Amino acid sequence: MSFPLLTVTAAVPALGAVATAAVPAARRAGAKWLALGFSLVTLALAAVQLVRFDPDAKGPFQLTESHAWIADFGVRYELGVDGISVVLIALTALLVPFVVLAGWHDADPLEGARPNRRWRPTQGFFALILMVEAMVVISFEATDVFLFYIFFEAMLIPMYFLIGGFGDRAGERDEEETAAQRSYAAVKFLLYNLAGGLIMLAAVIGLYAVTAHQLGDGTFSLQEIIRARASGRLSFATTTERALFLGFFFAFAVKAPLWPLHTWLPNAMGEATAPVAVLITAVVDKVGTFAMLRFCLQLFPEASKWATPVILVLALIGILYGALLAVGQRDIKRLIAYASISHFGFIIMGIFAMTSQGQSGATLYMVNHGISTAALMLVAGFLISRRGSRLIADYGGVQKVAPLLAGTFLVGGLATLSLPGLAPFVSEFLVLVGTFSRYPAIGVLATVGIVLAALYVLVLYQRTMTGPVAEPVRGMPDLRLRELVVVAPLIALLLFLGVYPKPLTRIVNPAVEHTMSQVHQGDPEPALPANEVEAAK
Repeated sequence: MSFPLLTVTAAVPALGAVATAAVPAARRAGAKWLALGFSLVTLALAAVQLVRFDPDAKGPFQLTESHAWIADFGVRYELGVDGISVVLIALTALLVPFVVLAGWHDADPLEGARPNRRWRPTQGFFALILMVEAMVVISFEATDVFLFYIFFEAMLIPMYFLIGGFGDRAGERDEEETAAQRSYAAVKFLLYNLAGGLIMLAAVIGLYAVTAHQLGDGTFSLQEIIRARASGRLSFATTTERALFLGFFFAFAVKAPLWPLHTWLPNAMGEATAPVAVLITAVVDKVGTFAMLRFCLQLFPEASKWATPVILVLALIGILYGALLAVGQRDIKRLIAYASISHFGFIIMGIFAMTSQGQSGATLYMVNHGISTAALMLVAGFLISRRGSRLIADYGGVQKVAPLLAGTFLVGGLATLSLPGLAPFVSEFLVLVGTFSRYPAIGVLATVGIVLAALYVLVLYQRTMTGPVAEPVRGMPDLRLRELVVVAPLIALLLFLGVYPKPLTRIVNPAVEHTMSQVHQGDPEPALPANEVEAAK
């Protein structure tokens, strides 16, 4: 029996969460090191997945595991990875150790607080981070729809407590107001995503009912459903397929987040600590866009093509809306949140452009956005922790007193605006090329988002880092060793993948080709000028 690598990769952070939560209250430092250790083991296992994954292998999934679970209802414990999911697992496993290091002191008791031997905030904080990692990893691995749904919804619980229980301490608000804002953001996050999940549950049950009616035995297995459709044993009526697609897509669009279902994100990222904000937008939200590729397109190809024009318009609105609101923000973290909404618009646009360049670019964008947003948000968190304010107007001249902090903030910002030579440029270029080849008007209008990105990033840097040194900024310390360990590898990855993205594209492209074949969609033929057409004849 082969080693269950996928199960172990998801189980290690779950076990780490239990072990970290069990550390005695007096040993906060031990809980931190334990959480970091488990996250590094998970990273090593994700690296083994990458090494063992063969991009040239036949078949859609590798490293597969399949066991009967709830046999009476056709539920199986089925795991497998393709080129898309394996790089997203690697992204998740890469970012979590940096999240742990960046949040090293975020859950420490406040000065003057009375000790409480029953409530262990430090242990709880890091245990919840590891639990989120475990649920995200198994969501990327699941090839059984019901198994995916369980963890797609279950990850909301630890995220709710991370936002509501361990929110940002910066700002001029009193403790009561801060707690109220955190609770509002956490409840809004939970309600939006639960609403999407309940609609998806109805669609999951509907999918089971259709398979039970036509195949005799109901199933949730993605591979079995795809094989049954290919052989003609399973077919969806047009209305049924569209209804099921909308149920799945709605839940994924909330998680992604796609305009107009995005409004929970600025509150959640604004009130969460910077490391938790990274966990939200760079890790958890990627499950939504990933699921569009794995489930929406492959289970409901005709409905996906039917909905494409509307989804592209919503994605375009999200690109422009998010960028415009980012330009007008006064809060650093909310600016990054609205920038992320704009970036998710690009990702969804690339997915539903239905071209190989668009979908490859969208997958790369998920990875590159995760790295660039992590770098920018974590450095912003270090900045905010020093000054105690999220307001842009409270800064000025930081580069004169903390040049390393300002420099890394600049690189993270330039990556966010997709500067050539940095990783996000490659993915954004592919998305725009892929979209333009089939929907030129959408592709042209989306480029306005690039101009607006340059505006909000450069204005943010100018107002916080340049100019005369603001009085509260004088004496601000530069990045410490722990903070440099967090930021330096992310900056290095942005540079490396910006000039040499081939290690990712080689893994991703075969999976994209498989997805395109399931949707029965090919790339459009390039249009030639009339004189070249005549010459070709």
